[in-house]
Amino acid sequence: MSTGAFDVHAAFCSECGSVLPFLTDVGGVECYQCKKIYEAEVFKDVMKNEYTIHFNTFNERDLKKSKKKKKKQKNSEPDGPLVERKCPKCDNDKMSYATLQLRSADEGQTVFYTCTRCKFKETENS
Repeated sequence: MSTGAFDVHAAFCSECGSVLPFLTDVGGVECYQCKKIYEAEVFKDVMKNEYTIHFNTFNERDLKKSKKKKKKQKNSEPDGPLVERKCPKCDNDKMSYATLQLRSADEGQTVFYTCTRCKFKETENS
């Protein structure tokens, strides 16, 4: 864009060279410094956005492999730090835990336990 003393990009005023405000949905853009008004049509060739969206292309075989891999990972990794606690369902002596503050701040936190073997879940309000 070159209509004045400066040969600049659309983000700068062609008269005084100062930074122009962002283009809004309605109306033109007024320069902060010299108050020159630019209509939206001035920016049509220089302010273009182009997007490419890539979608995942899974076939059935890849999808089954992915599900098997996730299932193996889910069974082998604990959901948090481990603690020696007996599972009431399978009598396993290791459970993982996570804590959250679900009630008001002056009350204790809630502890969520998960069995590392059978994935049984239980909660305890401390």
